[in-house]
Amino acid sequence: MTLKKTDWSKVARRALTPTEIVTKLTEHPGWKLSGDGANVAIEKAYGFANYYETISFVNALAFIANALDHHPDLSVHYNRCVVRFNTHDVKGLSETDFECAARADALLA
Repeated sequence: MTLKKTDWSKVARRALTPTEIVTKLTEHPGWKLSGDGANVAIEKAYGFANYYETISFVNALAFIANALDHHPDLSVHYNRCVVRFNTHDVKGLSETDFECAARADALLA
């Protein structure tokens, strides 16, 4: 998988249309829609063998999210982490959410 390298601080984000969202979801296995309206998001649960692996993933994802200035909601448990992305400033989903989802997946590829 080739990851995009977009500087989102220099790109105006826009909310994706429902058709765009459905199309993008097919390109991101395991990600599903969550919530509705301004709270619509994509989310995925990642499973791990133990707490150390879970926190290692969380720390790596935090580094990437900070670099992209796009921070997910995380639900961290002993052997899993649920990652949830949405773009608050567009009150929906944007390209940024799907780029970040691809980067989260790439951590485990």
